[in-house]
Amino acid sequence: MFISIDSFSTLQAKLLNEKKELKLILVAARNHLSRGDLRSLVDYLESNPCEFEISLQISDPTEQPELLELHRLVAIPALIKISPSPKQIFAGSNIFKQLKTWLPRWKQEGLRKNLGINLQASQIDSIRTQKEILLEDELLVLRQENETLTKRIESQERLLRMVAHELRTPLTAATLAIQSQKLGQINLKKLQEVIKRRLEEIELLSQDLLEVGTTRWEALFNPQKIELGTITAEAILELEKFWRLRKIVIDTDIPSDLPSVFADQRRMRQVFLNLIENALKFSEDAGSIKITMIHKTNQWVEITICDKGPGIPKNEQKRIFLDKVRLPQTSEGTSGFGIGLSVCRRIVEVHGGRIWVVSEINEGSCFHFTVPVWQGQNKDQEDLTKG
Repeated sequence: MFISIDSFSTLQAKLLNEKKELKLILVAARNHLSRGDLRSLVDYLESNPCEFEISLQISDPTEQPELLELHRLVAIPALIKISPSPKQIFAGSNIFKQLKTWLPRWKQEGLRKNLGINLQASQIDSIRTQKEILLEDELLVLRQENETLTKRIESQERLLRMVAHELRTPLTAATLAIQSQKLGQINLKKLQEVIKRRLEEIELLSQDLLEVGTTRWEALFNPQKIELGTITAEAILELEKFWRLRKIVIDTDIPSDLPSVFADQRRMRQVFLNLIENALKFSEDAGSIKITMIHKTNQWVEITICDKGPGIPKNEQKRIFLDKVRLPQTSEGTSGFGIGLSVCRRIVEVHGGRIWVVSEINEGSCFHFTVPVWQGQNKDQEDLTKG
């Protein structure tokens, strides 16, 4: 049974005037929401210029980590369409553009479902059958699930490489402590303290390994208010054996009014350990390393770690931060840049910052990275002033 074109047009016009609910969830950390594209996305949805009754929920993955597993998210920020079905997930740097591309199609699909009839191709040109639409939707969901699984496996592989690399530091430190005790440089009590601290670090790493099959490694981050000066001092002290025996001087320039930052303390310490260890590896004996921090804006602190090593060729300065890239050794006794720098890049990027290197051959290298300022800093100062 078919309806006339006139009746169809009347029904179509009626349905077009009815707003259907479009339920969306934006999963983004606080630092992500400061990005221009996400601000435009939120403003667009709040102005509701489309033909849907929009329901937008903004969720912080640090406060609701279960969302990452529930929706199988492998990257944030992400926009999830909950209804109308099927569920769709948009991620990456062009979420706003993806949404605007799909809105007209969602409206058309909703119209077809609400009509609840099959139309002959000769009557309504270019309108596909309901069966074709359902098959296409199912294919879309399968493609998204396949992409999700692929990215999930890649994410797990990255975590395994990161944990394996991070295990090296406590194991090396424990080995050096044992050697120092045998040589009479430290007593048994000091050795026990070092071993206990390193075992605690290894225990934390083992927890990461246990979670690798059930979550994304980014979800293991626990950002909070931390002091970079303290993190720097701890990293320098932990690597003391490496620089003291080679008589390398580590100079720091940290302003007394440097604001607190919003970061995961353990992961940020890992970035400092990797970059300082890297600088030590490429420094000559009796050389020097410089660590500086500046607060250029209200949103970011910039950290710079410089050495006077052999430098990095310009054509390699971006590649050293990539996964699975290890440059050949630059001199006798050095193994080249390995997984540590890609780990640093991923940690910095999860915090919303960026990392880069400025280097000249035979003049050394300076590694720069940014960390978001803890936004409660200004409030603390206001309260202190009022008090």
